[in-house]
Amino acid sequence: MKSHIKGLQIFSMLLVTVAVFTSDSDAQTTQYQPQGMQTADKIPADILPETMARLPQVQRDEMDATGQAAYDTYVRPGTGYESGPRGPVAMWLHSPVLAEAIFDVRQRVRYGTEKDQRLTELIILSTAREINHQYEWSAHEPLAITAGLEQDIIEVIKYRKDLNSLPAIAGLGETEKLLIQFTRELVSEEKVSSDTFSEAIEMFGNEGLMDIVGLVGYYNFVAMTLKAFDVQRPVGTELLLPLAE
Repeated sequence: MKSHIKGLQIFSMLLVTVAVFTSDSDAQTTQYQPQGMQTADKIPADILPETMARLPQVQRDEMDATGQAAYDTYVRPGTGYESGPRGPVAMWLHSPVLAEAIFDVRQRVRYGTEKDQRLTELIILSTAREINHQYEWSAHEPLAITAGLEQDIIEVIKYRKDLNSLPAIAGLGETEKLLIQFTRELVSEEKVSSDTFSEAIEMFGNEGLMDIVGLVGYYNFVAMTLKAFDVQRPVGTELLLPLAE
């Protein structure tokens, strides 16, 4: 329990120090280009096939009790990692105490709040767009569709369309617009504007808004992990996030 609490403290400090990723401030003039399929020639030479990243796969039988407990936290039914660690989780498990602490944060911000998965995925995609993160976007666009997020709304996020000049779009109400705007400002601006904050706190309350910030912060940390260890999308999968020229 002590190591678990210590791990949570470590993660809290990491969130405080997460770097702010910036994007083009003039979204409407940015030209985004499709990235096509992931191919073997796009994979850097230092990437290991077993993890599609710079670090090897951890082996449970080579880990101590702390490591095995962290491994079993992820690799069990219902987590999405039943077949073994992959992506950022495969990297986190090189630091088992950190990995186990992150799991509770993941469960809280992604599944443990009053937001439904449709809005959760909307926030995740908005975060991935603002930090221009291919892996994160390509992993979550299909999940967003499965959760019921409309394709037209996904296109608004994907191309950073001006929220104030959109035609009527099914499903894009004040809640969705506010979440997109709040995430854009939180990640890409010097601070969240007073007007946006006032609207958000009124709509979601103190706890709800803190959980939204936690979700954005968590996926920034995910992205930093993917960036540091250059985790690659699988060969043969489509790279779904268009990037600026």
